[in-house]
Amino acid sequence: MKEIIEVIALFLGFVGWIMIFVSLQDQYWKESTTEGSVITTSTIYENLWMSCASDSTGIYNCRDFPSLFALPGYIQASRALMIAAIVFGTFGLVATLVGMQCSKIGGENYLLKGRIAAIGGVFFLLQGISTMIAVSWYAANITQQFFDQFYPGTKYEIGEGLYIGWSSATLAICGGSCLLCACKFKSPSEKVSYPYQPSSRGHVLSTVATSAPSNYGRNAYV
Repeated sequence: MKEIIEVIALFLGFVGWIMIFVSLQDQYWKESTTEGSVITTSTIYENLWMSCASDSTGIYNCRDFPSLFALPGYIQASRALMIAAIVFGTFGLVATLVGMQCSKIGGENYLLKGRIAAIGGVFFLLQGISTMIAVSWYAANITQQFFDQFYPGTKYEIGEGLYIGWSSATLAICGGSCLLCACKFKSPSEKVSYPYQPSSRGHVLSTVATSAPSNYGRNAYV
């Protein structure tokens, strides 16, 4: 049972880790809305690294953000959190592979391997939390600008990249939770066997019996 839970947790964490890269590569973190526009000639869409524009003919042009310090604070924070999520996920994968009961890595000290697997679960949780904060923070700014009637700039809608990020965070959190729950189960190899010790009651009684002083002398039977 424990081995199955660990395999499922590893699969969830690995898929969530891969989806971080998919989310970062996706260009549609936010897309300009057509709400209130009569004629739309171009569409603007952005992610954490670049801004792109496409016209009605399908021709698009992308450019990287020119300056890091000129970016809004939430974009810089989202970048840092997503990079931290990749690092946490990498540590989580390594720790889980070492700590799995079915893995030969790290010897056969199953008590230590269980603790290492628990550490991997914590890293997966940190990965999911970092991704969730980054994506939700980015989405919160989109919705705040969209519903602000006095916002002078271009209004955007939530893009598919954010949904991929939310899915990644959910899978990582589920994987980390499964690993932590698996630590409560003990496999047969982890159960400590105590050596059998016979009862010392009979030995004590025999000792007392043999050491008791005799009331008869040697000449009593002569």
